[in-house]
Amino acid sequence: MPKKHYRLKHIWKILVLILGLIIGIGGAYLHHATYRPTTTAQQAVRSAHTTKDVTTFKAKHSRLTVVFYPGALVQPASYAPWAQQVAQAGYTVKIVHFPLNLAVLAPDKVHEVIGSDENYVLGGHSLGGAMAARYAHHQHNPHLKGVFFLAAYADQKGRLDHSGLPVLNITGNRDGVLHWDKYSNNKKYLPTTTQFVTIPGGNHSGFGSYGLQKGDRSATISNQEQQVQIAHTLTAWLHGLPTTQNK
Repeated sequence: MPKKHYRLKHIWKILVLILGLIIGIGGAYLHHATYRPTTTAQQAVRSAHTTKDVTTFKAKHSRLTVVFYPGALVQPASYAPWAQQVAQAGYTVKIVHFPLNLAVLAPDKVHEVIGSDENYVLGGHSLGGAMAARYAHHQHNPHLKGVFFLAAYADQKGRLDHSGLPVLNITGNRDGVLHWDKYSNNKKYLPTTTQFVTIPGGNHSGFGSYGLQKGDRSATISNQEQQVQIAHTLTAWLHGLPTTQNK
């Protein structure tokens, strides 16, 4: 074999090895950095039906389906406590699964979990909320009935100010992760009719049940209480939307 070809083959082997190491290290980091459901959340998710694409809390006679995008690096089951309560109130909840637990990698995945004639609202936590807004911004689907944010905000690519959609935005006043300046500045991308709700004592991590997130402040209410307030606020907003029963 000519020396030139041998060297090229040797270089390619080295590059493939380096790439493999980078992927391995990256995967190990993401696995370590991923937030996992608490015991309470693990117990709640037992009442759901889980596939590789979605965790579904089925309501007996669902008025509307709630499609939810988790926050970055948060496992879907972490949102089971409030999702279970919303389903018990009459709304099926579908928590979407994303590659590497990052909604930014597949923001249109709602297409894979919703039926063609299924009426739904779409929302998300943190980065998941921003990705949900971007999806809604590009859609003119009559079955999309509203958008909600949990410790999240829309950006220019996901602006909803001219969408005509009902919007709910819930935050906790102890949130140490949310970029509050951007949150305030980006309110201009939401409809003037947006309903803003603050949970006193709630923090960023408390919108799920996965422990304290890095950089967050400690909540002054229990995670159980924050889950209840999320469920009650979301359910009240859903009750106020046009009542179109899903089949």
